[in-house]
Amino acid sequence: MFRNPPPVLLLSVALTLRAGAATEQWVEVRSPHFTVVADSNEKQARHVLDQFERMRWVFLTLFPKLNVDPPAPILVFAAKNTKTFQTFEPAAYLAKGQLNLSGYFLSAPDKNYVLLRLDAEQENPYATIYHEYTHLQFRSGGEWMPLWLNEGFAEFVQNTEIHNKEVELGKPSRDDILYLRQQSLIPLKVLFKVDATSPYYHEEQKGSVFYAEAWALTHYLEISDKENGTHRLADYQTLMSHHEDSVDAGTKAFGDLKELQEALQTYIRDGSYKQFILNSSAAHIDESTYTVTTLSAVEAEAARADVLASVGREKEARTLIDEILKSDPNNVQARETMGSIELRGGNQEAARKWYGEAVKLDSKSYLANYYFAAISIESGGTRQEEAIESSLRSAISLNPKFAPAYDRLASYLSMRHKNLEDAQSLSAKAVQLDPGNVYFRMNAASVLTAMGRYVDASSILRSALAVSRNPSQSSMVQNQLTRLQQEMEQAQQEQHAVVNRSAEASVGTVDVVLPADDRPKHPDEAKGPKHNATGVIHKVSCGYGATIEFQLVGGKKQLSVYSNDFTKIDLSAFGMAPNSTINPCKDFEGKKARIQYAEAADSSVDGQVIAIELRQ
Repeated sequence: MFRNPPPVLLLSVALTLRAGAATEQWVEVRSPHFTVVADSNEKQARHVLDQFERMRWVFLTLFPKLNVDPPAPILVFAAKNTKTFQTFEPAAYLAKGQLNLSGYFLSAPDKNYVLLRLDAEQENPYATIYHEYTHLQFRSGGEWMPLWLNEGFAEFVQNTEIHNKEVELGKPSRDDILYLRQQSLIPLKVLFKVDATSPYYHEEQKGSVFYAEAWALTHYLEISDKENGTHRLADYQTLMSHHEDSVDAGTKAFGDLKELQEALQTYIRDGSYKQFILNSSAAHIDESTYTVTTLSAVEAEAARADVLASVGREKEARTLIDEILKSDPNNVQARETMGSIELRGGNQEAARKWYGEAVKLDSKSYLANYYFAAISIESGGTRQEEAIESSLRSAISLNPKFAPAYDRLASYLSMRHKNLEDAQSLSAKAVQLDPGNVYFRMNAASVLTAMGRYVDASSILRSALAVSRNPSQSSMVQNQLTRLQQEMEQAQQEQHAVVNRSAEASVGTVDVVLPADDRPKHPDEAKGPKHNATGVIHKVSCGYGATIEFQLVGGKKQLSVYSNDFTKIDLSAFGMAPNSTINPCKDFEGKKARIQYAEAADSSVDGQVIAIELRQ
């Protein structure tokens, strides 16, 4: 059982893999969701692809609201035997006495690799893969899902067996059952609080109890909810997604936790375990969408180099790349892999060079385009503005689900005060694609601030606080909120100063001669309910002192509003740059605006203006 996976490695893109010896033949079979590369034959490669497509269908069936397709592509590398598997297996497992792997899963924000051995003899050779694939599926819940449930789901799914016409889901784990019968269970109040720093997650003996109990509780809740028509587990997830305390959420969803613990112990002792049987013939899998490609020796070797670099065998990867470039000087994949090697080593200029060469050779890798642009920005590449923007837009085009490219391009445009509307749209897309990313929200707020949309910027920063995962992130967001508040206050002071100067100027330039007794006609302060309205300002009329009246026409609705002192109106502009001075009596006419007003006791008007936001 795959208990504590090694640290995740940053991966570079590779869509082709090794041919090894010249006599070996690798085949690539691709669907819209997975790419399988195998050194066996097309039939076996299709079978592996079908297994993963059906597992994807299982998640779609069980969790219809889940986005089952991660933004980073999933590549399954299937070796027909141990000998081939060892040519790309992680270096840590090659030493004598190490665990004999049947599969390995590598995940990063920009790449997902599945390494699989087809001749594995264990009961379920896909167990490790299904376990990690489950974590990948629940990636969006990482900021709220407690560790016990995340691991419990993964353990629940890992024993899945997929047959031609049915899927056996939630098969009991014999090892876990026997182990739990010999051990004392972790109290549920403790289990619900276990996190990545807990000894229950790291220490071997305690960790084994944690994983086994997380599986047992998840299995018990899934089966009993199904049998009793309840939805306790779903209720618990909803409460946790709203950031409830994990123990309080457990009490609300499951009832008395002592009673739940007793029921769980009885469930473990009784040994009457059930499982779900899904009719997989109902899966909508269109094999006509599969494409098959026979890989050339160079294509396969170039991609094998990428795998070697990703699993910590960098020296072998470099040697192989040297050989590839001697036989194929324009090989794009080899350059991308060298870029990733240098980037991981902190050699940014070397990485930028390799990625830049790949891009010039018409790379179809979204990562090559993205990293070339990102490194160029960080190194101050002001002379490459056109190439930087072009590469980021290419990255988006090649992988529309890759949120970092949207975020980086939005920040780049904003820093250069270039097309802020486009920058705002791009940053919003990045947040939509990766809602749990605090930094994307902070960058989106910076774009909105550059546009003068302070209220919107403040709103998204407060949402960033809600998804912050640690005190350091919360502190960064709070600091940006403080700076934004200071900037808002300064902008308001400057705007009021402009309006005051305009008011003083306008009193002497009004074209109408005002009678001396022309005093304000409406109440100085309206205390009724407040409303917002959008439309076009018409029939502006100024009177004694700084009084103003106008009509706001929007669709079929027309409002009559006033202010006895227009210097007190909270005036702002959205999507436009107002003149340095604004004369409300002359400049408001015909302007689009959003206003806030309060109902007044005077029935001759609809209300008193509190704020005006001029719009383009």
